[in-house]
Amino acid sequence: MTPADPDFPVLPAGFRFGTATAAYQVEGAHDQDGRGPSIWDTFSHTPGRTLGAATGDTSCDHYHRYQEDVALLRGLGVDSYRFSIAWSRLLPRGTGPVNPKGLDFYDRLIDELLAAGIRPAVTLYHWDLPQALEDRGGWRVRETAAAFAAYAALAAERYGDRVERWITLNEPYCSAFVGYAEGRHAPGARESGGALAAAHHLLVAHGLAVRELRDAAAREVGITLNLDRIHAVSSLPEDRAALRRAEVLHNEVWTEPLLAGRYPARETETWGGLADGPWRRPGDLELIGAPLDFLGVNFYRPITVAAAPHRSDEVEARTAVDIGLTELDPYGTTHTTMGWPIVPGALTELLCGLHARYPQLPPVWITENGAAFEDEVAPDGSVHDTSRTAYLHDHLAAVADAIAAGVDVRGYYVWSLLDNFEWARGYAQRFGLVRVDYDTLTRTPKDSYHWYRDLITAHRARTEEPAR
Repeated sequence: MTPADPDFPVLPAGFRFGTATAAYQVEGAHDQDGRGPSIWDTFSHTPGRTLGAATGDTSCDHYHRYQEDVALLRGLGVDSYRFSIAWSRLLPRGTGPVNPKGLDFYDRLIDELLAAGIRPAVTLYHWDLPQALEDRGGWRVRETAAAFAAYAALAAERYGDRVERWITLNEPYCSAFVGYAEGRHAPGARESGGALAAAHHLLVAHGLAVRELRDAAAREVGITLNLDRIHAVSSLPEDRAALRRAEVLHNEVWTEPLLAGRYPARETETWGGLADGPWRRPGDLELIGAPLDFLGVNFYRPITVAAAPHRSDEVEARTAVDIGLTELDPYGTTHTTMGWPIVPGALTELLCGLHARYPQLPPVWITENGAAFEDEVAPDGSVHDTSRTAYLHDHLAAVADAIAAGVDVRGYYVWSLLDNFEWARGYAQRFGLVRVDYDTLTRTPKDSYHWYRDLITAHRARTEEPAR
């Protein structure tokens, strides 16, 4: 697959390319220069929580090697780099005294990017809540949303003159339901009401942060959701009902308040009396539904659901994800090492479905898309990751199909620039365009890195955009 291939993904002029990372996954320096602990520090240091007892203490050491990583970005020729700020690096306790050294680090990173001709796209929250705030209730309580708004205001005041794109939250589904209901992510809770409260307070935090960013004259403001293309395993009534509940859990909790100014119509069917909890207040929907400049969509794979017995007859005894469904894998296709089926057309379907359902859908950015495979290092040190290249090729083609169908997709970020700490899965899963040797921290661009560079170069030549 080269730019000369007739099926090389053809995207419109003005389409933008980038890569993405997240602070806890790459920065390291977890206890240096005044950074406070986050819930992921606590979670990863708790025995049995992560594969191989892995932590992000050092990870890729991006905190000290950011110049080397920006040079890799420059070599790719990307338009934009999406990274997250570690809240506890700026505000070690989530509120209160500011850490000047933390502020200075992101100044250096942003300035290095701009000097390389790369536009910064900042995610304010990528799952690493300051532990001090979790100790006071975390996302279960509204006070955390207010603290997030103050943090957003601080970041906007410091960096707003140089940041092109602000993302308030990354994948709040994972923060609320994987963290507070399933317990597979930090803070590792298994709750029902607490998870639903967390979901709502994350949305309130987003709304408050949008207000602060607008007041600071931020250029572009949005949010990133990991939306799923969901199918029912059959047309049986019980499986169709399971599909409706899954749509609420995975998608509509977020898209309905954000894009339509309402709560999901089937939330009572999904959660019973817990759906309309005391955490909701008058005016919240207006706050949450403030207009966005863009919607970030993270996509990796589709899911198929079937009806299953509830784990308990008592709603109050179930967690927020125990809603009478199970996920199946009927896809006759290859899978990534995460166990995810590779179905590029599902991305086209997801984007076209959003476009049809929400007439006021803002421009879309694919803020994460990528794949983990077992990369093999050749004797000469090179990494021939043909499976990853094929995955990226086919998903970019799926984006092109969505654009041809009328969806306004503005850009695409590969996950990820670097192999990194993959949350509870530790260092076993490699998503990077660049291989990281975790013993030496040596960076080695893979074949997919060179393919992506060539795609960007070919796109600019075809659309007569100036080379970087």
